[in-house]
Amino acid sequence: MDSVVIALAMIGVAGVGAQWLAWRWSLPAIVLLLVAGFLIGPATGILNPNALFGDLLRPTVALGVAVILFEGGLSLNFQRIGGVEKAVWRLVLLGAFIAFLLGALNAHYIAELSWPSALVFAAILIVTGPTVIIPLLRQARLERRVSSLLRWEAILADPLGALLAVFMFEGYLVYHGDHGFWVLAVRAAAGLLIGGVGGWALGRGLIWLFVGGRVPEFLKFPLIFVSVMGAYALSDLVLEESGLLTVTVLGLVLGNSRLASLEELKRFKEAVTIILVSSVFIVLTASVQLGSLAEFGLEDLAFVLVLLFVIRPISVWVGTIGAHLSWKERLLVGWIAPRGIVAVAVSGLFARSLVEHGAPDGERLAVLSFAVVVATVFAHGFTLGPFARWLGLSSHSGPGLLIVGASRFSVALATKLKTLDINSLTVDRNWGKLRLSRNAGLANHYGEVLSEEVENELPLENYSVLLAVTDNDDYNALVTTNFGPLMGRGEVYQFAPSEEQSEKEKFRRVVTLGGRPFLTQEHSYNDLETKIREGWFIKASELTDTYGWDAFQEALPEKAIVLMLIEPTKKLRPMNSSVPATVASGSTILSLVPSEYAAEREKAS
Repeated sequence: MDSVVIALAMIGVAGVGAQWLAWRWSLPAIVLLLVAGFLIGPATGILNPNALFGDLLRPTVALGVAVILFEGGLSLNFQRIGGVEKAVWRLVLLGAFIAFLLGALNAHYIAELSWPSALVFAAILIVTGPTVIIPLLRQARLERRVSSLLRWEAILADPLGALLAVFMFEGYLVYHGDHGFWVLAVRAAAGLLIGGVGGWALGRGLIWLFVGGRVPEFLKFPLIFVSVMGAYALSDLVLEESGLLTVTVLGLVLGNSRLASLEELKRFKEAVTIILVSSVFIVLTASVQLGSLAEFGLEDLAFVLVLLFVIRPISVWVGTIGAHLSWKERLLVGWIAPRGIVAVAVSGLFARSLVEHGAPDGERLAVLSFAVVVATVFAHGFTLGPFARWLGLSSHSGPGLLIVGASRFSVALATKLKTLDINSLTVDRNWGKLRLSRNAGLANHYGEVLSEEVENELPLENYSVLLAVTDNDDYNALVTTNFGPLMGRGEVYQFAPSEEQSEKEKFRRVVTLGGRPFLTQEHSYNDLETKIREGWFIKASELTDTYGWDAFQEALPEKAIVLMLIEPTKKLRPMNSSVPATVASGSTILSLVPSEYAAEREKAS
């Protein structure tokens, strides 16, 4: 009993720990998950999932994959495809079909898999791994069209690849004599009916319950969670692994609804999914036998190379003919296709089933899938950014600032950042207030930053820091609270709350409410607006080896306000009352200088 508890705890700690280290080191999480699983599994023998779970290993992994695919469907809002709808569907349908055919030939003739295993594995490799590609896109900061295309291909290909693998496996059972053709046809039709119509009906039923107030808030996520489990299990009774389609459709229906509590449900669901993704990957990696790894030969290496350098480029170039993509966009998409947790998990599901039904080389699927994951994650993960920059498909060279609240001050700040080649975007729900931004030729967006429209229309991945500078302290706190989980709690700033507001909130404010303070209480919205009207201006001062932070402070006019530190890497650090511990040479300091120093304006511009 104690050993089981320790093993389960080890899986959770290793998985979440790897995720955290990946975040700290800006690495693809799947790389560290792979290392962690290998170290506690085949390398040391500390964890043996087959002995730990026994017959429960396969259904446990299957339920984990079901929740992961549901999360993928829930994330797919068709309004967000972003102008590349035709390219997405051609890539997912025609491109995936070409990749499947070529992949099957590759697996059979080069990797020397039997036809049943080759067909199932080729179907699985259609999946391009949203758990890998989305973090890579966030780091690479691509132009919106290419970013949208890669993101939605990954999400849509997940259920498609899994379902195609189901049909290939069921077809093998017919050939092997386990099922008759008409039995398979009836079961396939029933599986599709339950998967498609059943998933849709269940989703509409949940929406009806939630909208009508028939389910309390605290039971909404538990109800969705058990619905996913139940739908997967019911579909699997009819057609093995057809539950993957059911849960994906269920996620699609809920994700494209207008449920008021959907965003809160998504956040809680994301936490559960991260734990499941980490745990499933650790378990599957630890399940690999060293003997299987030793059997990895030249034919397997050739299989991986053909997959990367031949099959993916051909499937993309043929699949996107007439999709109105530039040759640069097609070249980048033709290179990037990292596989992730879903490919490994689904391979693990079918490997054992193939062996049980007379295809002994099915055991090789697990090792081959790990090889593909490692090769694609390293090859694509470390080349996406440089390759995109070489092709001119990076959105900009450095992180940007998202400013919430149009005003004279925000226009002055955005103008100064523009001269420093730093991207910024001002968002406001007041059309009149945005007039100054429009007249200055600055990037701006009219709309409610808290609405889903922002996610649909704005490339949020291009902005690493948010600055809420409206004249409403409560609204600023609401904005920073909402964007904290998306951008990081340490990257959202707001005007320091007024003295009255701080006193009121002192005993009930929680640490996750609001953002980090920008400036001090005396420098409020009204104070900065008044100063800008009086002729104050923003000055940029570059620090050098001989002109450091101390010298800058000595030269700073008495009433001047230090606004922001821009590090040599272009990382933005809005300032408050605290003095930065270290300021590197090459950093730039933005300060708001009184009008009597107007003679220096020319130097500052």
